[in-house]
Amino acid sequence: MRGRVAKPAIFLDRDGVINRYPGDGKYVTCWKEFRFLPHVKKAIALLNIRKQPLFVISNQAGVAKGIFSQESLTAITTNMLKALEKNGAFLEAVYYCTHRDEDHCSCRKPKAGLIKTAVQSYKGSIDIKESFFVGDTLRDVHTAKAAGCKSILVFSGNEKLANRKNWDIQPDFVFRNLYEAAKFIVKYRQAL
Repeated sequence: MRGRVAKPAIFLDRDGVINRYPGDGKYVTCWKEFRFLPHVKKAIALLNIRKQPLFVISNQAGVAKGIFSQESLTAITTNMLKALEKNGAFLEAVYYCTHRDEDHCSCRKPKAGLIKTAVQSYKGSIDIKESFFVGDTLRDVHTAKAAGCKSILVFSGNEKLANRKNWDIQPDFVFRNLYEAAKFIVKYRQAL
């Protein structure tokens, strides 16, 4: 769009980054099971100060597997957004892939389909090369690389630093949690 300057965005995985990781093969199936990780609301509010669009990009195959309904996922999202807003933290949009791996869709991470959708929804005015994807798995790192943005791996969910020698891909940056990552992103942006 003419006159609109492309700005970097921040893409966040959900489970293990925003809320407590439910465990391998398990899902957050209702709002009662959703637990924010420490300092997440503060981290998102901090990122909002830079006026960069923030998006959630998350695989939620539990819907396709019949473990929980689309309505339950919508209720979790609605409550998550309300809780964030009460703390001065805002997300531009939330995008889920509800397919299974065997469905071979273009939106399931590690493919970059959901990031592309988010960029298009923002009228294509996102500078993807200066954008960050924050996730807690190597799948998220692969997604960042596929999309062409910078990857941040946090250790508040699935992946652990002790596994580093077995990683098939290296993230651009690593932090303990979203709050540490947010502080880094804010400093990084100020340095530009």
